[in-house]
Formats: sequence, structure tokens, C-alpha cells
Amino acid sequence: MNEGGKKTIKLLCFAVLGMFTFSFALVPLYDVFCDITGLNGKVTQSTNAETSITAEGREIGLQFISHNNAGMPWVFKPSKKVLKIKTGTLHEATFYAKNTTNKIMTARAVNSVAPSNAKNYIKKIECFCFAEGIELMPGEEILLPIKMVVDNELPQEIKNIVLSYTIFDSNIEHSIIMNHDSDHEMEPSI
Repeated sequence: MNEGGKKTIKLLCFAVLGMFTFSFALVPLYDVFCDITGLNGKVTQSTNAETSITAEGREIGLQFISHNNAGMPWVFKPSKKVLKIKTGTLHEATFYAKNTTNKIMTARAVNSVAPSNAKNYIKKIECFCFAEGIELMPGEEILLPIKMVVDNELPQEIKNIVLSYTIFDSNIEHSIIMNHDSDHEMEPSI
């Protein structure tokens, strides 16, 4: 093989490796992007949800959607896909997860809300999406909780809210980040 062919093969291998590595870096980059821009309606944990609880409220629809990131073999789904709820009251829901592999796995969930302007009115008290990792043994099943209040100040034009959760294997992300970090000397940050 000539030198030009060898160079092309090397470049293609590095490109494939770079794309593979970048695919796992997308989740943390997505988190940063959402924090900076406020896009995609990510909901964070609320410390003042109790102030949103009232006796009066209006009925809205709440839909839960689940997605498995590519290569995530778990069963992951909402226990109930659609609920009719009242604003201003505490609501609890669960997602079912099962590790279908024969190895211990740690997962992480990322959430988003549609319409995105509803995120300011959802006060989550407890959510599995706040956890750094959900570890399950082979074949283990779990119900993952969500406790939240939708504030009465929710704009009248919003009649339905969709909460979407994507679960991914955090072991893969962690090992890629650790391998990448070990290739570079780390300077202490001040």
C-alpha cells in the first residue's frame, strides 16, 4: 500500500474514534448547553415547592415519555403514561426500570419538558433524574419516584405538559472521560 493510502486509513480511524468519543461527551455537553441557553426545558430540583401547594387548581394533562439512549439495554418506562392532574397539588409518579443484562450497571437520566416555558412552573421535590447514578444488579427491577407540584401560575394556554426522560449507561461515559483525562496532564484549577 502506498503512503497516501496509509495516511487516509489512519485519518479515517482517528475520525471514527473521535466520533465515537464525542457521542458519549454529548450528554454532559447537552446539560451545559441547556443550562446556558435555557432551551429544552430542563427542570431542576425545587427547594420551595411547598409554597406552590394550594387548595384550588385547574386540571391539566401530564404525559410521561421514556427513551433509552443508544446501547442502553434496560427496560425503562413510565408506570402511567398519561395523567390528569390539578395544578397546585402534590403529585407522585414512578418509572419502572429493569437491568436486563448479566452485569452490574449504573444509569443516569436526563429530563426535558415541553412546552419549554412550562419548566418554570414545575416544582420537583424528588426525582430519579437528580441522582448521579442508579445502580442495578443483573436482573434487578426498581420503581423510580417523582414528586412534584405544577404551580397555579402556569399560563392558561398550557393545557398539557410532556415530561421526557432519557436514560443512558453512565459507566460508558465515565470510562471514556477517565481515559481521556489520563491522556492529558491535569493542571490544578484555582
